Amino acid sequence: MPTFDLEAMASAHASESAAAAEASASAAASAEAAGVVTAESLSTDRYEVTSIPEDLDEQQTEVLKAFINYDQVTWNIWFTGTGVEKAEPLMTAETYQNLKDSYEQVKGETVEGNLRVSVTAVFAHDATRAQVLICDDQSDLVSYDASGQDNSDPETLQGRYEVLITMTYEDGTWKESEEKRLSANECVVG
Repeated sequence: MPTFDLEAMASAHASESAAAAEASASAAASAEAAGVVTAESLSTDRYEVTSIPEDLDEQQTEVLKAFINYDQVTWNIWFTGTGVEKAEPLMTAETYQNLKDSYEQVKGETVEGNLRVSVTAVFAHDATRAQVLICDDQSDLVSYDASGQDNSDPETLQGRYEVLITMTYEDGTWKESEEKRLSANECVVG
């Protein structure tokens, strides 16, 4: 009759756990390499994507990834108060100029907190125009002026906003070209 070896059993269990974690990470990396995106793979520390539509085709997936990249870069400008130039290649010339003008008006302001985004739909209208419908949960965000004073405006921040973003294919990439807020505090982040 074999003897019970707790140490050997724990070691075997640890090896199985490590192998399972490695397989899970490998599966996620393979999915990402294959062009499959998940809400988790699109999230960062301050920018949580809570849900994305299922069964997106290749074009819709490219539009989604381009939108999330644009949104994360522009939100990072507001979080850090720096880096407006990083948004230029992600936006059409007109929308970039609008962003620069807004940034100049509030230079030195920063935003703290976490943003939650639920992507409701991705519409690929044709080869050069697409739209992304989101629910943008900004309820955890606080804005500070250059002196560090809270200057949050509940009319423009700290709510849940349904937003329709138009993406235009220009210079070989999808760029943000228009944003339209459809409602305030009506949509739900899933």
